[in-house]
Amino acid sequence: MRNPFHTIHRMVEFEEHVGLLWHRLITRSACQCFPKAAVRLEEVRFTVGILFRALGGDGGLKIETAMATEHGARRSWLQRVAGSHRQVELGWRNDEALHLPAVIDVFPDIALNRDLYLWLAALASGDTRIPKDWFVYNQWLSCRVLKRFPGLADRYMRLVKAQLALRPDPDALPDDEAEQERAIQAALLKPGSVSELPSVRSPLQPVYLWLHPAPPASGQAAPITDEDATPEAGGEVVQPEEVRRYRAEQVEMPDGQKGLVLDRFENIFSWAEYVKVDRTTDEDEDLATAEDTARDLDKLSVARDSRTTAKRIRFDLDLPAAGNDDTPLGDGILYPEWDYRKSRLVTDYCRIQPMVALDAEPVELPVSLRATARHLRGQFEALVPQRVWYRAQQEGSEIDLEALLIHTTERRIGHAVAEQGLYRDFRGGQRDLACLLLADLSLSTDAWVNNHARIIDVIRDSLMLFAEAMSATGDQFAMYGFSSRRREHVRFHTLKSFSETHTARSRGRIQQIKPGFYTRMGAAIRHASTLLASQPTSQRLLLLLTDGKPNDLDLYEGRYGIEDTRMALIEARRQGLQPFCVTIDQKAGDYLPHLFGSGAYVVIRKPSDLPRELPLLYARLTQ
Repeated sequence: MRNPFHTIHRMVEFEEHVGLLWHRLITRSACQCFPKAAVRLEEVRFTVGILFRALGGDGGLKIETAMATEHGARRSWLQRVAGSHRQVELGWRNDEALHLPAVIDVFPDIALNRDLYLWLAALASGDTRIPKDWFVYNQWLSCRVLKRFPGLADRYMRLVKAQLALRPDPDALPDDEAEQERAIQAALLKPGSVSELPSVRSPLQPVYLWLHPAPPASGQAAPITDEDATPEAGGEVVQPEEVRRYRAEQVEMPDGQKGLVLDRFENIFSWAEYVKVDRTTDEDEDLATAEDTARDLDKLSVARDSRTTAKRIRFDLDLPAAGNDDTPLGDGILYPEWDYRKSRLVTDYCRIQPMVALDAEPVELPVSLRATARHLRGQFEALVPQRVWYRAQQEGSEIDLEALLIHTTERRIGHAVAEQGLYRDFRGGQRDLACLLLADLSLSTDAWVNNHARIIDVIRDSLMLFAEAMSATGDQFAMYGFSSRRREHVRFHTLKSFSETHTARSRGRIQQIKPGFYTRMGAAIRHASTLLASQPTSQRLLLLLTDGKPNDLDLYEGRYGIEDTRMALIEARRQGLQPFCVTIDQKAGDYLPHLFGSGAYVVIRKPSDLPRELPLLYARLTQ
């Protein structure tokens, strides 16, 4: 006899399969976008960033994906059945970032979708105030951009024609909505020609060529409640197919005692409502389905637990900002921090906690690095100045015959001869420089570069080889690592100080480094600058090795951390230091030009090349 539960299970599976096919059919029929012509922000991020800053946009703003927001406009019958087209991604900017749609596929032409990204960046470059009237303000912005940059006029008109082709026909709308639609279309064709938008009950259809009428509030940081948060152990991190930004809230973890059970339909919550149920982790779950589900939610509710999974999907969340932490600072080295909103340094705001691994066992150079180290040593020994003869010296090892002959001849012919050096000396040249390498040891270095190594392993090998190469030059050098957990605890690890010789003991400290917490870069740079400025050399190089932008648990996330780091680098240059950044962050072009300038950083495209490239980069910087 066939098991009835097995039959029911097969029927449920069949019903789910048919339901999924029906959902896809209805959704595809209701779709008014053009997936084959889609352009993603990641494809044009670099170009958009250059254009935005070249047209006068704030260089401190990063390029972020925009969150989808509900527009409330009229939808077709099919769209209502499919439950789609409730939300839209529009462009806007705030004090932290320029927000642009993750994907633009509103036009059937790839070139038009790409041009829309560029037009939104140009429009946002002149956006400097909070608009009182969204309709009038976007017209004013459009006029301003077209007047300052007339070369954009043809591109704008192509976009307008494409936009009008997608907008509803006013003759098919009720009278009040028709009047409003005609006003919008006239304002698009001739910006500044319409002074007032007729008001109607229902919201208007989104205008893709304008900035968002009511941008959502954006948080500054993702607050973590664990005092000593550590990286999640194990599991492959899967990047979503489309990098989007989601509204989110942090909630307590369910107690795990109750699961989701069958209930009457009138008791089922909507997507927008959060219910604290324990949704068990399924190792076989389709991550693409999880991504689709997240896209349908108005807000994600997230909690932290201690469980590990085989795969984890990474989302870019916009959590509410954490409050400012004003607890008193304890012992340590106090440094100021730059508050760009008030344009002032807040004195004694951050605490540097110097640390050293006293229990680190001395180690020899790993066997896998020895061949590369020998090669680098040979190259770096060529940087040591060769011994040469120094002529016309006041003191020396022997007489300078040429100087003596000239001196005697001048005296014989009666010319007055000033006292000059008559000796020569054979000695080596001098490289009068010092270098401090500051390595980022934050949480993000726990990510895997490939199947064999994490970022922290690549950094460890890089420091090992860098120290071996530096030892061959005889240059003064020091190495430190840093990470942070809020402003009162910035860990500053000593790997090798200026007063030490590179030995098996310093190799042991390097061997022991591990991922720490977060990246309060400004305080670490200020302390490193103090150490480097005390070296009595004519050239002092501050080399920063990082895999990401400044961040921390509090308000240091985003624009605040970028501006504080930039001010710390300005202070370093005022002390006569030469800051230079080496990064493996592929998005560094969004913020490093603002921090270091166009010629003071380099992006290593392939992280596994860092151990070989770092010493050679130093050689080019100091020749």
